[in-house]
Amino acid sequence: MDVRVKFLGGAQSVTGSKYLLEVDDFKVLIDCGLFQGLKALRLRNWEDFPIDVKEIDAIVLTHAHLDHSGYVPRMIKQGYKKNVFCTESTADLLEIMWMDSAKLQEEEAEFAKEKGYSKHQNPLALYDQKDAEAALKTIVPKPFNKTFELNEHISIIFHPAGHILGAASVEVNLKGDNQKKNIIFSGDLGRESDPVLFPPSTFKNSDVLFLESTYGDRTNEVAKVQDELKEHILNHINEGVIMIPAFTVGRTQNLLFYLHELMRTGQIPHIPVYLDSPMAISVTHLYKKYSEQHRLHEKDIFDYKNFHYVKDHQQSKTLEALENRAIIISASGMLTGGRILSHLFKRLGNRNDLLLMVGFQAVGTRGRDILEGKESVKIYGEEVPIKCHFAKIDGLSAHADQTELLSWYDHFQDPLKFTFLVHGEIEAMQTLKSKLEEKGAHNVFIPDYMESFELFSGI
Repeated sequence: MDVRVKFLGGAQSVTGSKYLLEVDDFKVLIDCGLFQGLKALRLRNWEDFPIDVKEIDAIVLTHAHLDHSGYVPRMIKQGYKKNVFCTESTADLLEIMWMDSAKLQEEEAEFAKEKGYSKHQNPLALYDQKDAEAALKTIVPKPFNKTFELNEHISIIFHPAGHILGAASVEVNLKGDNQKKNIIFSGDLGRESDPVLFPPSTFKNSDVLFLESTYGDRTNEVAKVQDELKEHILNHINEGVIMIPAFTVGRTQNLLFYLHELMRTGQIPHIPVYLDSPMAISVTHLYKKYSEQHRLHEKDIFDYKNFHYVKDHQQSKTLEALENRAIIISASGMLTGGRILSHLFKRLGNRNDLLLMVGFQAVGTRGRDILEGKESVKIYGEEVPIKCHFAKIDGLSAHADQTELLSWYDHFQDPLKFTFLVHGEIEAMQTLKSKLEEKGAHNVFIPDYMESFELFSGI
């Protein structure tokens, strides 16, 4: 039995994660994410898939974030009709996220047509809600820590990864005629001391590892988050409105936890917090359903009196009248879409408001452009000047930092045959590669887009 891997995304970038594992003639795609950020990356979403999607026998998803799952409806549009495996809580999240993503794709295409800022005469959505509905029918939910088989030679186990609700590291066990082999896809790894989620699972032995490297070149201290959040709020809350773009899964719920703690303990005034994201509201309800997967099951923070859930678009528009003493949390976290754009459109030019970013901003995103000092960003086809205050808090990231990645790696007792660094920008990967090699790791690779490797031969 021969095993190869081809990197169709998540290679020297933090988006579009797709790893094609070929076990003889059986093809399984680990993750199936959208490319985001730089236009050159986003254009890949529109290209024909590198192989005929009908040749793929299964898709296995590590978690629900769109950079890992959001291309599946596009696969359906291209003719994929087989199973998509994920954890049970990921399956529930995908029902929310895929439908929302499809709706946004449709709305943005219609808006581009209306405003005439697309170079296409009739701009189309990458996929629509019918594609998303069809994609949902392919999902096969699986519990954590239980083996299931893709065929007689390939079995899978989902292990908790701690990154977001439902996130998993994927263990692939291969049974050949002569040998057994093991492959670990870390997925996105969470923090060791996350206030909401439990630490990621660790592993003692494997043959091949695919390790995320988002923060391979830096550390993010969780302990400072609450103090930094408090400082920014106290400095700006009486002067203007604080906008916080946040991913709907994980980051938003962590923010609500910290804000609840700061108000409960009297460190900041009791001020209204508007959660302006229908998807984040739905996701927050899932935290109640899957209470065993996080630390908040004994704390009913989501029903706190100062938290206001903004569901419809008209209610969202009324937030434009706010002048100070209010916090607006809205998606998306890297300012690539969602209701946060309408708030930015109205408030980036307000010198009293604060844009507070609380997560990684990929190259080419509006968030990265703002942090790098651009004078304006394009929203709805218009250049919007940046006059408001802006700042960034790092410790709120749902990704393990460099120290935690190295600590996680240290649990492997025997040398790995290969370690592939994925889901990271090149500087982060190169730094992490050097750190791993200092620890004695061999065969650490930074694969390029569309590069292939032979993992095993004749097993």
